[in-house]
Amino acid sequence: MLLYIIVGLLFFGLLIAVHEGGHFLAAKALDVRVNEFSIGMGPALFSRQKGETLYSLRIFPMGGYCAMEGEDEATDDPRAFARKALWRKIIILAAGSGMNLLAGFLLVAVFFLVAGSYTAPVIQDFVEGFPCAGEQGLLPGDRILSVNGHRITVYEDLRAQLNTAAGHDTMDLVVERAGQRVVLEDLPLTPRSYTVEGQQVTMYGIYFTVEEITLPGLLRQSWYTCGYFAKAVWSGLGMLVSGQVGLQEMSGPVGIVSYLGQAGSQGGSMTTGLLNVCYIIALIAVNLAIMNLLPIPALDGGRIFLLLAEEIWFHFSGQKIPDKCTAWINGVGFVLLILLMVAVTFSDVWKLVN
Repeated sequence: MLLYIIVGLLFFGLLIAVHEGGHFLAAKALDVRVNEFSIGMGPALFSRQKGETLYSLRIFPMGGYCAMEGEDEATDDPRAFARKALWRKIIILAAGSGMNLLAGFLLVAVFFLVAGSYTAPVIQDFVEGFPCAGEQGLLPGDRILSVNGHRITVYEDLRAQLNTAAGHDTMDLVVERAGQRVVLEDLPLTPRSYTVEGQQVTMYGIYFTVEEITLPGLLRQSWYTCGYFAKAVWSGLGMLVSGQVGLQEMSGPVGIVSYLGQAGSQGGSMTTGLLNVCYIIALIAVNLAIMNLLPIPALDGGRIFLLLAEEIWFHFSGQKIPDKCTAWINGVGFVLLILLMVAVTFSDVWKLVN
């Protein structure tokens, strides 16, 4: 378990470094002066000045930063971040999340490439006694496109939707059959008790196809899986805002690392364990990308929001929002984020010791 925790920590720190690397590459490409690019935090283990930029490797492998000229201070440098056009600033700020999305995609691709196959939302066969088989129901080879109006692209999404619908007597499906879309309304598809290999099992009674990896399939499955991750993050945010979940259901670094260790240990072999960790880190990468683009002060999305607000304010009033005001907003946002992180970390530790 310790191995998977260490690997998870390194990958988690790498994701933050990759995020800052996105800002760095975009800043360089758009002619913004970068004073320092650092991987890690704390005292420097290694530093090297190359041109105008100091490159640093620091002792704690969690995070990093890209210090741009004029990002937080007044300057007359024409290449300062603050003196660039709005569209350039937005691209630079959004590039961090873009790199996290790319990292998530690549990690998912590695997961499927090593696994060599994936389960598709395509029906292979049914358990004996399955009541919904036939032309008016389901047939082997049907690809499930939606469940109760929810679009399905990957098996994980299908499984989640079937679990959600388990308490209903019927469900509406759309399937692709012989190249045609077939709508199946009020299908009496529910978990039932079946005899499988001499044992009673409660299940839907459907076996799904395992497909071998090809290059087109790898790219498509990786893309769709990242889309599934994004939907899961948005769904979680919606549940948090609506009060369906509370602080106790949230996880910070402590909870995530603990979960990574458990997921790795449950793999059965080291390869499977590392693949499980890789899959979860990919989900975290997509999560970081989306969370950082939320219009919350101190996050990239909050800074983009303030830039747009300032542009609109200047358009109608002819005046800029005072720097002290934006600094105060970002400062308050940062403090609130730290307090939330402390609360979530305390909750994680409490769950571990109880």
